[in-house]
Amino acid sequence: MTDSIYDDLEVPEVVNASGTKTRIGGSLIRPEAADAMRRAADGFARISDLQARASTLISEATGSEAGYVCSGASACLTLAAAAAIAGDDLAAMARLPDTEGLADEIVVPRTHRSGYDHAYRVAGARVVDVGTNDAHLGSGAENTEPWELEAAITDETAAVAYLATPTARPPLETVVELAHEAGVPVIVDAAAELPPVENLRRFTEAGADLVAFSGGKAIRGPQSTGILAGRADLVRSVALQHLDTHAAEAVWDPPASLIDPEHLAGVPRQGVGRGMKVGKEELVGLVVALESFLAEDHETVAADWRARAEHTANRLDAHPALSTRVTSGEQPTVAPEVVVTLAEDAAARSCVDLVRALRAENPRVFVGADALHSGEFTVNPMCLDDDQAEYVCERIEALVSS
Repeated sequence: MTDSIYDDLEVPEVVNASGTKTRIGGSLIRPEAADAMRRAADGFARISDLQARASTLISEATGSEAGYVCSGASACLTLAAAAAIAGDDLAAMARLPDTEGLADEIVVPRTHRSGYDHAYRVAGARVVDVGTNDAHLGSGAENTEPWELEAAITDETAAVAYLATPTARPPLETVVELAHEAGVPVIVDAAAELPPVENLRRFTEAGADLVAFSGGKAIRGPQSTGILAGRADLVRSVALQHLDTHAAEAVWDPPASLIDPEHLAGVPRQGVGRGMKVGKEELVGLVVALESFLAEDHETVAADWRARAEHTANRLDAHPALSTRVTSGEQPTVAPEVVVTLAEDAAARSCVDLVRALRAENPRVFVGADALHSGEFTVNPMCLDDDQAEYVCERIEALVSS
């Protein structure tokens, strides 16, 4: 492999055959976005002005009233919860995550629960789990019925949260209708739902009030960015709880398109999102990356992924201890993946030992490890070039045989 900054730091580089995983750095930032970040580092701009510009672009891309750049999709969810709880109430903002006396419950269908909904609780929200796991019993029952959601929404409800996946139930439109009838916003976690590019608008068009996307996955912006798109009043609350507002009221003049001071009692204190700041470089990089993502030929990108996946599958399939299949390339993996099954009785090591050995090398090789219990691992082409794909195959073959 080539020399890199990681060699200089004496940190093992990673050959990423597992996709856009945060723990190994997300995706490769677009060169034009990295160049823009370098240029942004040479000067200054008011962060609120950059956020206002980003809001316009996000609004145009998603069909939402407004948008905001946060320090990752998880921060988007925390700030979405803070906005739903506090609104424009400066005193409530100043108290978060203390929510005494405030409606602070976020209703979540049980099968939409994940470790990521900890982000809501950071803002002080209480997660209300609704439903069962009955669909897994094979009886035809749904995990969460609409009437259960309706019953769970009370005067203490700040929002309903929805995790966007291909199998998410109930349908988002149903959840939005129930929530809006009760005057409650819907927050959608769509962090990994790009591509297709159409998903930028899909959730807003379904009526969601705030939608979170990762900026560091398929968009290929800075890994420390996320996009929040939604209602202008909620985005305003997000901005007020995120931006540095340590300013004298007489000269506080935020961009009116993002924050209208006439709606407010004064200048807010530093909010619950202040520690989640986004630098000028990341803001500029995300804006440029989003513009490039919108202009990209997504069919060509998908064809390149499939060709690399099929070549990898054919190469590995020739080994007597390995068999492969290529997935369709729909959510949640986005790109077609090579699912590799290891015949452990014909191999020098188990599937677990193989994946551990790959990760222990220098450079480390990361393959997908979600199905090790079934004797399977995956190779994802999203973050590989052709030479790296060949290297991954070579190392797998060598370790299976040795």
